[in-house]
Amino acid sequence: MNPVSASIPADEAPEEDGRRTFAWNSLRACGAVVGAVGLFQTAFEIPRLGWLTLGALACLFDLRRLATARQAFYAGLIAGLGVFVFQTGFLWTIFGPVAPILWLILASFHAMFVSVLSRVQSLWGTKAALILAPVLWCGIEFFRSEVWWLRFTWFAAASPFQESVAGLARLLGTYGLGAMAMGLAGLGLVLVQRREWRYLAALLVAVAGIAFWGRTRDTAPEPSDRHVQMIGIQLEFPGPPEVLVALTRAVKAHPEAELIVLSEYTFDGPVPDSIQTWCAKNHKWLIAGGKELVEPSTNAVADGGWAAIRRLAPKASGPAAQEFYNTAFVVGPDGQIAFRQAKSRPIQFFSDGLPARTQQLWESPWGPIGIAICYDLSYRQVVDGLIRRGARALVVPTMDVESWGVREHRHNARMTRLRATECGVPIFRVASSGISQWVNASGRELAVAPFPGAGALLSATFSLASTTSSQPPIDAWAAPIASVTSGAVLLVVVFGPRRSLAARRAAITANSPVP
Repeated sequence: MNPVSASIPADEAPEEDGRRTFAWNSLRACGAVVGAVGLFQTAFEIPRLGWLTLGALACLFDLRRLATARQAFYAGLIAGLGVFVFQTGFLWTIFGPVAPILWLILASFHAMFVSVLSRVQSLWGTKAALILAPVLWCGIEFFRSEVWWLRFTWFAAASPFQESVAGLARLLGTYGLGAMAMGLAGLGLVLVQRREWRYLAALLVAVAGIAFWGRTRDTAPEPSDRHVQMIGIQLEFPGPPEVLVALTRAVKAHPEAELIVLSEYTFDGPVPDSIQTWCAKNHKWLIAGGKELVEPSTNAVADGGWAAIRRLAPKASGPAAQEFYNTAFVVGPDGQIAFRQAKSRPIQFFSDGLPARTQQLWESPWGPIGIAICYDLSYRQVVDGLIRRGARALVVPTMDVESWGVREHRHNARMTRLRATECGVPIFRVASSGISQWVNASGRELAVAPFPGAGALLSATFSLASTTSSQPPIDAWAAPIASVTSGAVLLVVVFGPRRSLAARRAAITANSPVP
């Protein structure tokens, strides 16, 4: 008999037990939030400890046991803020007082996952929560990253350890790998709580086997025997004379170079005639970012919801007010524009042009090359389109402003390695102020140019992939299905039957007795 309960009148003992249970579960929830944040931050800061993300996901999964979905929502929101605020402090540098609103929006997706899973646990029990947790996580993460207007792909659950299991990442993709991680984390937590040590040991052996398979199985295509000597030059907001000086200096340092790449927004308009003349004189190919101006009468075509959003922003005056496409221009050794590709995903809240109407490959002398501009590389839907068309390499002109800080640059550089890992193509990325990268088809950096590094050169003997499967990872179709399924589950748990708070607490008490 519990001595504490014996000293309390019979009619007061249940109330006292309820208070103790509530306090214990509140303490447990605080521990889960702290664990989720601490493990996630450690995984992101120390690459060798990337697998700690599994522990962070297990902590989020444990929050489903809170008494109400509202409590779960707030706990998930706090965990989400702990994940995003520290890693995206540069948003304050960019947006100032608006940054907290953006942090709350990002954190709300963690809160949504935990609260929906809490309702699933309440209505259908632990087995249903285990089955639906990977689907919900994949669907919500895909929606946050790729679907809605404020899409933001950084900090996917699989990011910290994806590079260490390249073969598995190429099979499942970022979102599929995150779903698998959530499923394994949730199952492992339940086995620990139920003290099913034999099954837990079997699960750990299975996870180790999966990790070994993913690490050793590299399905990236072999490099072809067609090489291109490339140079990237880091220049931030240069004028045409400065560009000419940099091009001449780069060719003197690397006369063997055949293709030179400059960053996004190297020019505030089309490629100047002086630059095209230089290409013809020196017989060099050039990829450079600029603006392709469009007539105002064409703005409404294929513009979707962007026009309505831009109407809310302050209007510029003069030539800067004209609409444009943020474009990468390819200048041939004859001095003529050989190809151009506009940016598919302009950055929200910035004057970043209209979204590209089409997406094509540059049929270069060395093979088909896809051009993704800056944050285009962050979005699987953009990169998958290039892979399906048969791209055997990606070139990525990027504008990362120096004042945004080193952390922002590191996070954006991480996306280059992740995309190469899961898509199996080499990538040559040139940023205005670093970090520029030459990454092979297995996601390994072969060369980098530093941050800030004004005027730094990045030289590469760039080999295109010999073949391409033209097929993105499984999550290219599985993640959208998971997103739709998550929406359906959300509707069911919101409008479905509800258990009373007393019944909810009784179920929690039965599953997690107070020590």
